[in-house]
Amino acid sequence: MALVQPDPGDAAWLRPVPPSSALAHLLQPITREIDERIRLTAALAGALAPLARVADEDPNLAITVLEGRSLIISVLREASTHAKEEVLTAQPGGNRLTHNMRQGLENARTAIASGARLRHLYQHPARYSPGLKDYLAQVPADRLQVRTVEQTVDRLIIFDRAVAYVPATPSRDAALEIRHPALVAYLTQVYEVLWAQATPLTRQLPAAVPGLPVTAVQQSVARLLAEGDVDDVVARKLGISVRTCRAHISKLMQTLDARSRTHLGALLVRSGVAGTEAGETTRRPAAGA
Repeated sequence: MALVQPDPGDAAWLRPVPPSSALAHLLQPITREIDERIRLTAALAGALAPLARVADEDPNLAITVLEGRSLIISVLREASTHAKEEVLTAQPGGNRLTHNMRQGLENARTAIASGARLRHLYQHPARYSPGLKDYLAQVPADRLQVRTVEQTVDRLIIFDRAVAYVPATPSRDAALEIRHPALVAYLTQVYEVLWAQATPLTRQLPAAVPGLPVTAVQQSVARLLAEGDVDDVVARKLGISVRTCRAHISKLMQTLDARSRTHLGALLVRSGVAGTEAGETTRRPAAGA
């Protein structure tokens, strides 16, 4: 620690050094390294500054790939802190996972604290998600609007209509940060169209067919079955599990007294549950036919 040094008068002895002198001696190489780092930082900033200005001016360079869930979470958290007006989100799927809702709640509170309002768009099955109900209970109702639709786009988040985030891979371990004004405007318009067609969470979904105990979700299942989609495709489009989808199909068969999947396809069209009139030609044969 350089707190002692040889005695000039007697090499067998060591004399103590004042701590302030020892500290200066120890800090000298560190100070030199810091100075070098500062000079390197200034040089890098000076070299890249012109390129940064080009990226800001050229909208074609305004798309950034974010790789890794931790980076995506960090960037969304940072974007929430800078949101001043409105955050628009579209979330596919029905059952909101606990950790997703926890992250969403943290970002929502941050955005609200910054003055932003929130609009969330989910699929109809999310209405029955305990996680979503718990989330809504913790967010001020006057700062949040929620609607649900039958089908929606993949995950989409837009901050102040200036920057948008969308998945870059099916596994969602990469995302695109989009700042191109035209692309952000287009994605915002897509969101507004979906929002206009959606049903407010505070309003009950309309009955599928008067006189038949069929829910709106079951009507959606029926319509997709009548169009020829198989169970796993129906489940993916509606954001529910295949098991839940088949439970809805079983309920439809009981309600319509169908003897088989083929019979169910015919009854769906004939009864109007599938949203088609009797005799209307569907896109493909009904699933199971």
